[in-house]
Amino acid sequence: MTGTKRSSEGLDARRRKLLFRSWHRGMREMDLILGSFADAEIGALTGDEIDQYERLLDIPDTEFLPIVTGERPIPATIDCAVLQKILASRRPLTF
Repeated sequence: MTGTKRSSEGLDARRRKLLFRSWHRGMREMDLILGSFADAEIGALTGDEIDQYERLLDIPDTEFLPIVTGERPIPATIDCAVLQKILASRRPLTF
């Protein structure tokens, strides 16, 4: 059970893969944050944003979670439009 509420139907292969990776991170907290983001946004992201999102998904959960939760500052090397969208989308989530 992944938790996804979005079907991958109608998505190209790259977006389907990113949707899957978003819900299968390894840390449930990151599954919820990135999976919920992907459910809502994956179909609307531009080509450049897909590239950015793919790079963000390559960051290990143990490094990415403290950035997303605000416990660690955002490194300039990963600060991008998609990260800002993720941060904006996760604010309503509580753990």
